Amino acid sequence: MANSRFIKDTGLTVRMTAVMFFLGALFVAVVVTLLFVFPPQYAPFIGLISLGFVFYQWWTSDTVAMRAMRAREVSPEEAPELHGMIDRLCQLADMPKPRVGISDIDLPNAFATGRSPNRSVVCVTTGILQRLTAEELEGVLAHELSHVAHRDVLVMTLASSAGIVAGMLTRSAQYGGFALAGRRNNSDNGGAPAYLVVLAVSLVVYAISFFAMRLLSRYRELCADRSGAYLTQKPGALASALQKITGEMAAIPQKDLRASSAMNAFFIAPAISGVSLKTLTSTHPSLEQRLEQLAEIATELGRPLP
Repeated sequence: MANSRFIKDTGLTVRMTAVMFFLGALFVAVVVTLLFVFPPQYAPFIGLISLGFVFYQWWTSDTVAMRAMRAREVSPEEAPELHGMIDRLCQLADMPKPRVGISDIDLPNAFATGRSPNRSVVCVTTGILQRLTAEELEGVLAHELSHVAHRDVLVMTLASSAGIVAGMLTRSAQYGGFALAGRRNNSDNGGAPAYLVVLAVSLVVYAISFFAMRLLSRYRELCADRSGAYLTQKPGALASALQKITGEMAAIPQKDLRASSAMNAFFIAPAISGVSLKTLTSTHPSLEQRLEQLAEIATELGRPLP
């Protein structure tokens, strides 16, 4: 993680390392499979395209996320209170200040993104600014700054891109590579098996990246809750913010929730309403689990939650 006063979390480091290792191993397995299935001159080309896409996702992660949320970067003159709060938290955490963004939507939420602490951005929605008190917003911002300091946003970006690459490989095999392999293997009817091999490998890559990303996502949210609560020494403020954000989701139109659902893994709380989070496929731990952890921290600090 980046040098800061946020508490270090060995469990998060181990999980991020394991996810990156498995995703790297899967990528190598995919390239090797392509070398065996497709003509030698095409397999490296497909591999380079996939690698190029991952690099693009990493390099432009902050820009893509901001565009997806229709957010804009704001200056200290445009949002003095928000910048002032982030300035204080960054000074308290002894970390570089990220860029600051605002998304003009009613959905109450916040997220952090970027390929490094020096290229990161913390973004809040106008919906969350209108609903939270200053202390609650401070708790949310401390949570997001923890993601930046721990660099888990980068790992989440790469993990999510693995599933997209798997889909690209499936489409490449179906519409391009399959035809090429079929022409090469028409004499022995090897085209269909070639496509099935690529399809099977792609599905495995997608499934592993899907569950790995969610397991990491749930843990990193608990880690950010802990880190933010210890930094501000106000776990009750973050607990209150989480309850407000989650409760307000029911008032957001379903079309707006669906429009923002692609960012769920990066939000402080998922943009869903009336759905249980106690499932293997959820991107966040349940609200009850998060509040229980914050209550334990509050008791430890001598500030029990109301």
